[in-house]
Amino acid sequence: MKKSVLIILSFFWISSCFANTDEKSEIISNFKKLSTQQLLDTADHYFSNSVFDIALVYYSLIINTPVTDTDFEQLKVVIEAYNRSANIYLYLGDYRNAYDFYIKALLLCEKINCVVYESKIYNNLGNIYYYFKKYDVAKEYYLKSLHLCKDTVAMAIVLNNLGVLKINNGNFDSTFYYINESLKICKQHYEEFLHGVWSQMALLYQEQNHYDSAFYYYKLSLDAARKNDKIVEEADILSQLGKLFFEVKKTDSALYYIGLSNVIAEKNGFLRALTENYLVLSNIEESKGQIKNAFKYYKKHDELKDSLINSEKFGDINQLQRVYEVAKTNQRIEQLALEQKIKQHTIWYLRIIQFIILSVLFLVSAVLSVIVFQKRRLNRAYKSLFEKNIELIDFQKNSLEKYHEKYRNSALNNNMQGELLNRILTLMEEPSTFCDTEFSVDKLAELVQSNQKYVSQVINHVLKKNFRSFLNSYRIREAQLLFSDPDAKKYTIESIALRVGFKSRNAFREAFKEITGVSPYFYLSSIQEQQKCEM
Repeated sequence: MKKSVLIILSFFWISSCFANTDEKSEIISNFKKLSTQQLLDTADHYFSNSVFDIALVYYSLIINTPVTDTDFEQLKVVIEAYNRSANIYLYLGDYRNAYDFYIKALLLCEKINCVVYESKIYNNLGNIYYYFKKYDVAKEYYLKSLHLCKDTVAMAIVLNNLGVLKINNGNFDSTFYYINESLKICKQHYEEFLHGVWSQMALLYQEQNHYDSAFYYYKLSLDAARKNDKIVEEADILSQLGKLFFEVKKTDSALYYIGLSNVIAEKNGFLRALTENYLVLSNIEESKGQIKNAFKYYKKHDELKDSLINSEKFGDINQLQRVYEVAKTNQRIEQLALEQKIKQHTIWYLRIIQFIILSVLFLVSAVLSVIVFQKRRLNRAYKSLFEKNIELIDFQKNSLEKYHEKYRNSALNNNMQGELLNRILTLMEEPSTFCDTEFSVDKLAELVQSNQKYVSQVINHVLKKNFRSFLNSYRIREAQLLFSDPDAKKYTIESIALRVGFKSRNAFREAFKEITGVSPYFYLSSIQEQQKCEM
């Protein structure tokens, strides 16, 4: 699938050179049908094969594809397109464009917090300053890159570059440390970069005049570069070999390697390698006494160097650096403004929430106040009722005695109904009788030697009550007496309910409230409170 896409796109590219306006529009529309990832894969294919002009076209298509700020995956592809385009410009010696694209990629990285690419870009920016011999600035960028490194591969490259800086400072011990650390990583994780490490190791030995070791490592580096189709690096290594052989006075070998390097550099437009090669050729011709040829090569070297590295070019880069810093500052200002806006909204929402909470608390307080007020009123009513119940107990006691006496001495004694009622009332004077949980109207009829029908009739007609109300009145009065006992606190409401003949707490509670108007708990609490006051 990938190969077919490459073929189709290549066909479009070649056809566009000969197409009229309508045909070009059709070709462009076909490009737009491809995803950014397909475009990136195609661009990388041409990049890896050193077809830089076509690769730049595809990278440009990716960069100019509309992408939303929230589509982070697509933005990463755009960053990669910027970064690789910049790498191409760096290979071709166009430092101004390389720097410009690196900065654009860096701004995007900072925008979406893409640390991995940020590390790569800082390393590449360090390379540009290295070519301009601004070693302090290069070191600053390399250290930034090393600090952000998230993978061992990137770390190997940065460590190798730091080693190169130490060579220029003459600090060979530090150089060996950095390069050796990079070598360890590459052997384990990234053999494709071994050519870079071998090359710097060779340069280290060359600076120390250990030429045999230098040649050995340059050869390793060259083989590794050719194995991995690194033609840019191959041209640079061949150039370094030419310099090495010139230093050891082997002119023929120097010319041989410089010639191989030039073939690659001229074919692909590697101006940096050509610049270095022309200088070596000038020195070789001068050593042979060929001053005219030496001047010719030096002039070519000087022209290329002036086009690549001059004060105007470096001024452009400094200007781009200032633009980047301004853009970064503006980006930070925008971020702070956004944070301030979010903060203001947060404060506003918090105030609304605070207002709602206070309103709810006010309403709850108002409701609680009403409940407390009502509860106090109810307590006062219950206390009043309780006091009346206390009075009622004494009244009932006296009333029952009078009631019993009335019926004993009344004319009803001669009447069967009066006699039966007298027996009933006499029997009900004994708490053990009516406090029996199994006590019933049948049991009562049996004890008074009558039948259930007569007993019910007497209670209903004379006392104006049904049997349940009649029985509960005695049981509740007994419960009130038990509650009034100072030792009542030893008992629970359930145990007192059982003692006066109720089988459940609920039945007792309902009967107690029906007769007294208050709950057993309130009645007991009021009794205990009264007892405390009396003490």
